[in-house]
Amino acid sequence: MTNGIDVSRHQGVIDWNKVKQSGVDFAMIRAGYGKYESQKDPKFEVNYQNARKAGIKVGAYYYSYAKSVEDAKKEAEVFLKIIKGKQFEMPVAFDVEEKSQSDKGKAFVSDIIRAFCERVERAGYFVSVYANKYWLEHYIDDDCKRKYDIWLAHWAAQTDYNGRYGMWQNSSKGRIQGISGNCDTDKAYKDYPKIMREYGLNGFKKSGASSGSGSITLAAGTMVSLHNTPVYISATIKKPALRLTGTYYVYDGIDMNSRLRITNTLSRVGKKPVSDNVTGYVNISDIK
Repeated sequence: MTNGIDVSRHQGVIDWNKVKQSGVDFAMIRAGYGKYESQKDPKFEVNYQNARKAGIKVGAYYYSYAKSVEDAKKEAEVFLKIIKGKQFEMPVAFDVEEKSQSDKGKAFVSDIIRAFCERVERAGYFVSVYANKYWLEHYIDDDCKRKYDIWLAHWAAQTDYNGRYGMWQNSSKGRIQGISGNCDTDKAYKDYPKIMREYGLNGFKKSGASSGSGSITLAAGTMVSLHNTPVYISATIKKPALRLTGTYYVYDGIDMNSRLRITNTLSRVGKKPVSDNVTGYVNISDIK
């Protein structure tokens, strides 16, 4: 377990060396919010540069105001422009907490999460979903919670959230040297830096290899034979969900962290929504 914080322009000028000396291992830094490039957080660049310079591992998050799936896609594109060319040892996260979104119900919230996260994951990033305990229990479907890493917000000494999560924001009233006023504090339970380097995510090159495509690429609709082949629920998760044998088809041919999505019938190739038509992710090297 490692200790962290999350910050935005609201924390003002931060002395990152003092933050590091206080025992902070990582920082999730707000990149921006909304669907316009003008909504980039004015402190993102300086926070990113100075946190890394102080030896703090960094991630980024993007606050959503999406009123539609199309808005969420636009937010993803803006986010990708802001973080382009940077490296993140920690996840990049989609922050959903607007009441106008939860008022539209679970299906809506889950759809905007998928729209944003699928685009960002396709660009080679390890994506987390930031949401509070109540939202996770009532407004986000099981498919999203299965597919994406979770950054739980629950301000308590101990959490009674029963779902899985990789990070936990446990307070909004932390006092950290180098930061004036209160600060959100977090804990991470995964070795995220190892994941990023090992799988070539978040701007890192894959350990012992380039971060490009695998040894083969296959067009959408290509028939593949699986023989007790490991199948994963995302492009980044390390442990296979199951093993499959039989005939399957390449869903869209997009190389996602040296994995391809597959589907079980030709009629499902490229069909939306992805969650209803993709069987899982298979390592390119495992396809025969």
